[in-house]
Amino acid sequence: MAWCAVEYFESTGAILRMLLDHHSPDALHCGRSLLHHAILCSNPGAAEALLASGADHELPVAASRKYEFRPVHMAARLGQHAILRSLCDRGCDPDSRTGSGDTALMLCARYKRKDCVRVLVDAGADLSLVNDDGASAESVAASSRWRAGFRRAVLDAIRSGAAAHAAWSNASLFSYVMFAAGCGDAGALEALLVRADIDVDRQDESGLSPVMVAAREGHVDSFRVLVFGGANAGLANKAGETAVGLCRLSGSSELFEQVMLELTLEKGDVAGFYALHCAARRGDLLCVHLLSNRGHDVDQADEDGYTPLMLAAREGHAKVCQVLIACGAKCDVRTDGGGETALSLARKNGMAEAEGVVLDELARVTVSSGGRVRKHTKRGKGSPHGKTLAMVGATGVLRWGKSRRRNVVCKEAEVGGSRAFQKNRRRKGDALVPGLFRVVTTKAKEFHFVCEGGDDVAELWVRGITNATNAASAKGDIS
Repeated sequence: MAWCAVEYFESTGAILRMLLDHHSPDALHCGRSLLHHAILCSNPGAAEALLASGADHELPVAASRKYEFRPVHMAARLGQHAILRSLCDRGCDPDSRTGSGDTALMLCARYKRKDCVRVLVDAGADLSLVNDDGASAESVAASSRWRAGFRRAVLDAIRSGAAAHAAWSNASLFSYVMFAAGCGDAGALEALLVRADIDVDRQDESGLSPVMVAAREGHVDSFRVLVFGGANAGLANKAGETAVGLCRLSGSSELFEQVMLELTLEKGDVAGFYALHCAARRGDLLCVHLLSNRGHDVDQADEDGYTPLMLAAREGHAKVCQVLIACGAKCDVRTDGGGETALSLARKNGMAEAEGVVLDELARVTVSSGGRVRKHTKRGKGSPHGKTLAMVGATGVLRWGKSRRRNVVCKEAEVGGSRAFQKNRRRKGDALVPGLFRVVTTKAKEFHFVCEGGDDVAELWVRGITNATNAASAKGDIS
């Protein structure tokens, strides 16, 4: 009669409870108890009544073969999530194993029981366990072509906050935060990071941390949640890789860079990330301003030997070049290997505007610092003699001595000599000497100079003199 009362359980359960006064709920028939029968009959009401009456929730089915399984396995296998919930609420072991080493969670994964996965995760089932074949619940789901469904079920439990903390038997094999990072579920990560039991930097057997996994898989939003949640992006795995390095290999590297820039601005330097270099290369003018003002070294070389100015020039970001130069960036710095400079990189890549900015600074430094030149007299008729030539501050005055005649304001400047100079020096063989340039003053006086470094440096002198004169004139310092 008790078996019939289970199979045809009525809503009040009065009949079954009355029969249980005279019938043990754990008595076996064909190896099964009344609780086993309730699960097979898909009757959660009867199962709850039996559990309330003291039925053994761990009693295995007495099978003839050496294949042991318990109520929790039956409920999981058959997808009876309500009964499974009752079993877990009564304290059954969610990690008990069948004769083949499967847990209830593995059975859910094999038979695609989403609701049952949720119940078991809520109950603290250990997702790091493996069966006799070495397969975890997730790998069992993958074998059943149900990995996505399994992941959704686990993530749903995490996002709802119901996923219980579990003392994993192998924390390096599974952790909630690593799982959510690999799935790219930013919402689940946000739910996890508020919990005190979560170690955001826990590494697996290969040294991977959650933020490395997010970077490797290209999950930008998850990466953002992790780094702003305190994850160490500079942590290295056993192969020497960091999250910062893995970001560069991603097809979403620009998005990762944006996150890293925001992180640097909000929380300070990130190990292994060259924030100012990144901002300069991207042409992020505001970010370059902010980082420079916060003391980032404008002349620091990255792992490839490039300074921020070199990268800005190479990419053609002229305004960024101006900002960096205004903050003290040097234009004459060279890379260790190829000897590249900001100027050579701008020229090589056809970035004319950036090239002009760099040339202007090189010219300014040349004329303001001054240098030794040979000055010709009488349009080349006399013998050249050494002088120290320089522009005087921002006054627009070119000086090579103390007398008024040696302090002039230039009307024009150009590389090379005048026709008269070339005629006068032709016999001397230096009419076209490299480094020759001439200036014409506002009083129509012409002077010729020869600088060291050839025509390239002569061009800097001409450019610097012209720019300084124009700037002083614009300010009204000269008329």
